[in-house]
Amino acid sequence: MKFVSIIIGSKSDYEVMKSCADTLEAFGVHHELVISSAHRSPDRTKAYIKTAEQKGAKVFIAAAGMAAHLAGVLASQTVKPIIGVPMSASALSGIDALLSTVQMPAGMPVATVAIGKAGAINSAYLAMQILALDDEDLAIKLKEDRIAKAKKVEMDSLEIETIID
Repeated sequence: MKFVSIIIGSKSDYEVMKSCADTLEAFGVHHELVISSAHRSPDRTKAYIKTAEQKGAKVFIAAAGMAAHLAGVLASQTVKPIIGVPMSASALSGIDALLSTVQMPAGMPVATVAIGKAGAINSAYLAMQILALDDEDLAIKLKEDRIAKAKKVEMDSLEIETIID
């Protein structure tokens, strides 16, 4: 069974990354979420990557704050797509995690999304877009979601125009 693996660096990342899992669930995309740290549990992290691939993981999402090397560790252990979600976990409000995640060396790509909840949700969408390359049903769901979002903007606009008149 193909699925998306969500790895968070610590329990404190769960509340934000729950929105990633919720987004995947809303589209019926299988996923699992585990806690594993690049620094505090490197052996666990490396072992999990191999196990997840054997079970069918097609895309990995890594969320971490501060030094945020989790996505880089994943990139060093698999050729599957990695999406990094920088978390706001320090006095630098996630800028440190953003720079750590986005500044990967050539040949070790990590797609990097926004800091925090918006990034968590966008990581789910990006993972689904990757999966939709060979899953027409998921591609249709994503297209329908875009249409629904556009219609909501139109409805919101009409509502505001009515209030202004």
